[in-house]
Amino acid sequence: MLMSKLKLGFVGLGIMGAPMAGHLVNAGHEVFIHTRSKVPEELIKSTAIVCESPAAVASKADIIITMVPDTPDVEKVLFGDNGIASGLSKGKIVIDMSSISPIATKEIAKKINALGCEYLDAPVSGGQLGAKGATLTIMVGGNQATFDHVKPIFELMGKNITLVGDNGAGQITKVANQIIVALNIEAVAEALVFAAKAGADPAKVREALMGGFASSKILEVHGDRMIKRTFDPGFRIELHQKDLNLALSSAKAIGVSLPNTATAQELFNSCSAHGGRAWDHSAMVRALEKMANFEIGQKS
Repeated sequence: MLMSKLKLGFVGLGIMGAPMAGHLVNAGHEVFIHTRSKVPEELIKSTAIVCESPAAVASKADIIITMVPDTPDVEKVLFGDNGIASGLSKGKIVIDMSSISPIATKEIAKKINALGCEYLDAPVSGGQLGAKGATLTIMVGGNQATFDHVKPIFELMGKNITLVGDNGAGQITKVANQIIVALNIEAVAEALVFAAKAGADPAKVREALMGGFASSKILEVHGDRMIKRTFDPGFRIELHQKDLNLALSSAKAIGVSLPNTATAQELFNSCSAHGGRAWDHSAMVRALEKMANFEIGQKS
């Protein structure tokens, strides 16, 4: 439990960042916020203090959190014009909860450390539902003392919170997470397309499989989405494509082959080519349905 009111900053108030910042506000902290788009109404109505730039957030807060889409976005809000770095003073803590390049993260950490500040990479898993419900899994890279200091803040946003290793380890773990999620989506999609075209009721097949060794969170949540055709995000395909790009480029850099990750990315690419960049990532099934000339739910 946090014993005192803290001065916290939050930059990036999208579908994940807005509810995450809201939990910090609701816990009674003084929260300074900034986003490149419109500040969500619920935060405007709250006690959060809107700032004109990331630098202004950093100058007012002692702990600053970023939650933006990709590596260039993090670099811009940290080191661009009126970026966070220009508002930092010694002893402050920067926490990046975005999902970005592990290699870039290590360089970013060095730059923040050179300013006399601590840096944690703390990407999350759990999507919009996890952000809203404060049940995110948080994977952290950084030093133990800094992690221990800010863990009560993480506990306002998530449940499964792990210090994995030094800076970059959090992002490495998130990339691994996204590989597993993508390949599980692909497996569930293949199974349900096969079962449906073979003449079985996919809803009943899913129900049966939920009681066996094939059971998984993906089968439970995304299998249901595939059957009910509910592809509003969720977690957008274009964001998962970004994460798999990180996986494939990082793997190339270290000499690791990820053949099934590459296949999953090609299926996402197919969805994107058919106008699906903003579909939920469970809609990967649509790429397989195109190849099968069959859609789950139609008569076989």
